[in-house]
Amino acid sequence: MKKLSILLFTFFMLILFPAQEKEICRYTKTPTGFLMVLREGDDVVSSIENLVKTENIPSASFTGIGFASDVTFGFYDFNAKKFNPKTFKKVEMGSLTGSIAWNEKGPSIHIHGVATDDKFNAFGGHILSLHVGTGSMEIYVTLIDKKLERKIEQPLNANVLQLNCQQ
Repeated sequence: MKKLSILLFTFFMLILFPAQEKEICRYTKTPTGFLMVLREGDDVVSSIENLVKTENIPSASFTGIGFASDVTFGFYDFNAKKFNPKTFKKVEMGSLTGSIAWNEKGPSIHIHGVATDDKFNAFGGHILSLHVGTGSMEIYVTLIDKKLERKIEQPLNANVLQLNCQQ
């Protein structure tokens, strides 16, 4: 009876208090930069920003593919000097491309992409926000050894990558 009680107690403890899941690795170093594999629910922009800060990345370019629960594209209205957003749900990112630079606030992530729905309709442009859907998203980051900066340029109020051709 005592063995049965111990067995039942152990069984209920395993059900009520399962072992803590180990944190899943989100990126690894490669010869040219990093490979990120993001999972369902991950915020892509925040994940890239965290990688940049954690690994002290001076600048980089990146590409990616994967599933998105939602993506918000923005089309820039040059007269109003702001993005007009449109959100799409449950899409596949057929292409992501972007650059990593810095501004006075920290990392400045610039992303464009193309998303397709289940009927193979494609949508694309500047990405304002992106979250990983069912499955994963792979992002390949290629390092640039110089620190690049973005600055707001007028009259368009656009955040433009700056080049120093004197180096």
